[in-house]
Amino acid sequence: MEIRLLDADEARARIPELALILHDCVVKGASVGFMNPFSMAEAIGFYAECAENAANGEAFLFAAFVNGRAVGTVQLITSRKPNQPHRGDIIKMLVHSIHRNQGFGAALLKAAEDEAHRRGLTLLTLDTAGVDGERFYERAGYSRAGVIPDFALWPDGGFCDTVIYYKKI
Repeated sequence: MEIRLLDADEARARIPELALILHDCVVKGASVGFMNPFSMAEAIGFYAECAENAANGEAFLFAAFVNGRAVGTVQLITSRKPNQPHRGDIIKMLVHSIHRNQGFGAALLKAAEDEAHRRGLTLLTLDTAGVDGERFYERAGYSRAGVIPDFALWPDGGFCDTVIYYKKI
């Protein structure tokens, strides 16, 4: 297993691989901002935007690799607000379904947390939908701040709650 922070050039080069991960997650029911039917074109467009965000410093994009191929990804977004220079958001924690429960998510999260620490951040926030995500973040030391009911839709329809978490680092 290898975890790496992708620069903008590598992020651009790996858009097809990253898009496959996102597509797999959405098709299998992850509530990460997209609805089914979800196309590869939409997934590619999302990661093209992520690569540009990495280029302009708005996001830090990490990927997990097996045999040189991306199998998981997460992003660290730093706050642009003048009164929140100490805070960042963890977003789009995604691991391809055939690579789950093998430690990739934990390794990606640790890499994002280590980068946040290097950048002087002291607070991370995130939101998740579903019991598996809740268990994952609680095992990683995140504290539950609360639940927002009917926050979003599952990819195949129907409301889902979101749970807000934070961690002081």
